[in-house]
This record gives sequence, C-alpha cells and structure tokens, in this order.
Amino acid sequence: MSTPAMRPDASQIYRQYLSAVMLHGHASARACDLGATDLYALNILQLAGAMTPGELGARTGLTTGPTTRLIDRLERAGYVRRAADPGDRRKVIVEPVSSPADLDRVMAPARQKIGEILGGYSPEQLDALFDYFARAAEAYREAAEQLRTEGSADS
Repeated sequence: MSTPAMRPDASQIYRQYLSAVMLHGHASARACDLGATDLYALNILQLAGAMTPGELGARTGLTTGPTTRLIDRLERAGYVRRAADPGDRRKVIVEPVSSPADLDRVMAPARQKIGEILGGYSPEQLDALFDYFARAAEAYREAAEQLRTEGSADS
C-alpha cells in the first residue's frame, strides 16, 4: 500500500502545531491558577467521567504519589471529589464536580480563532479532519501505553 506524497516540511509543521497546542494548554492552566497537569487531569475526568485514582494516574502518566497530590489539589480547589465506588465500596473514585470559573473566558480567544479557521473548510474536509483527530488521538494513546509498558519493563 502506498501513502500519499507528503510535503517536505510536514514534520516541522506538525511539530510546530503540537508545540503551540501544548503552549496554549500551559498558558490556559496558568491563567486559571492551575498547573498544566491539573488542567489536563480535569479534562480527562470531564471527558471520561469518574475513575479510580489508579486509572487517573495511568491516563496522566503519573505515579501513585503525584496522583494523590494532584487529586488533593483538585479536591481542595473544589473541582473533584472522592467518593465510594458504587460497584465496590472498598474502592474510591474521583468524580469531576466543576471547572475553573475562568476556563471558558480563557479558552474563548483560541476557540474563536480555530472556529474561523474551521469555517473555511468544506463539510467533506471537516469530516476528514475530525476523522484524523479521532484516529490520531487513539494512535497517541496506544503509543503512550506502549512507552509506559516498555518503560516499566526496563525498570
């Protein structure tokens, strides 16, 4: 199977895009008085719903101690709560309960600009773009899991 010819600067453009997304995430977190990992963890909880601290740690790439401190910070700030797992009361789950009040305001300029960019694409182009986002997200999750697995095997 052949792949379409890539432009010679594709890798550089993609890396610049990823760097800009990460920079914006860090700046957004700071603007909401959060650390980048805290905002990332909140996003994970809001997208996936309640989960155990172990699951949250795996999804953020944190070990047990840092995950506990992360949950403590988010709980003190009123963004999450620990609750008994309804399926097994011996377990604790972490539930999202709110978002930073300023998050929508902080994200609005980027959302506006991205919306304007997306408005220039046809419905077919948007379908392809969002298909890419969904498939690339899964590919990155799988690659991260592989790196974690290889890292723990090396230890």
